[in-house]
Amino acid sequence: MTILNQLRKVSFERILNRAKVLAHGRPRCLKLVRSILSDKRGIEIGGPSAIFRQIYHLPIYDYILSLDNCDFSQNNTWTTHNLAYCFSKRRPCGRTYFSEGSYLSYISANEYDFLLSSHNLEHMANPIKALKEWQRVVKRGGYFVIVLPYYLWTFDRRRVPTTIQHMLDDYERNTDEHDLTHVDEVYEAHRLDKRPGSDEETRSLLMNNYNHRMMHHHVFNEVNSKELLETLGFKVLAVEMQLPVHIILVAQNP
Repeated sequence: MTILNQLRKVSFERILNRAKVLAHGRPRCLKLVRSILSDKRGIEIGGPSAIFRQIYHLPIYDYILSLDNCDFSQNNTWTTHNLAYCFSKRRPCGRTYFSEGSYLSYISANEYDFLLSSHNLEHMANPIKALKEWQRVVKRGGYFVIVLPYYLWTFDRRRVPTTIQHMLDDYERNTDEHDLTHVDEVYEAHRLDKRPGSDEETRSLLMNNYNHRMMHHHVFNEVNSKELLETLGFKVLAVEMQLPVHIILVAQNP
C-alpha cells in the first residue's frame, strides 16, 4: 500500500470514528465531572486536550475557575505553547509550566483542587512516579480526571496490557524518559499495523523518543488502569469507555 493510500485510509477511519462518537453520545460521567470541578482551581498535564473541549466528549473547560498547564517542552511534536495557558474564552488564562509531568517540584503540595490528564500517562516511562507527584500537588479530597487510550481501539491492540508489577518495577528502578525498553515491542506493533511511513522512519522516531514523546511505554485497558489508581490509594469514582479510543477515569485523592 502506498503512503497516499495509507493516508486516505487514515482519513476515512477518522470520519468513521467521528460518526461512531456522535452515535455513542456523551460520557455518562459528564454530570459528575462538571459537579466536582465547577469553579475550582486545577492543573492540566499535557494540555490543551480536545476531549475537554469538544461538545460530544467531556466539555468542561468553561466550567473551571482557573487552570494551569504543564508540558515537557514549549515546542514539541504535539503543540507550541505560550506562557499564558488560555484554555477557555470564558475564563482568565492560567500559566504554563515546562517540565516533566512526573517532576512538579516548583509546585507546592496541596496547591490545586483537581488535576486533568488526557492521553499522556501512557507516554511516560514511569507512570507511578507521575501519579505520586500528581497526588502531592492536589489537595486531600481533590479530584482527578485521567483519560487513557483503550488499547484494543488503538495501534496498541497487538500488545498486552501492562501489569501493575511492571509499573511498580519501573518506579523502584526510577526509570526516566530516556528509557527505550519497549522500542522493539512498539515497533513490531506499528509494523504489523502498517502505519504510514517506512519501517526505518518508525524505528528512528522510537529511538529518538526522548525528544518527541510519541511512544506508548505502557498499555492500558479498563482493568489495569483502575487497578493502578487503586494501588496508589486513589478512590475511583468512575471508569467509562468512550469512543473512539478513550478510557475515562474519575478519582479522588485519599
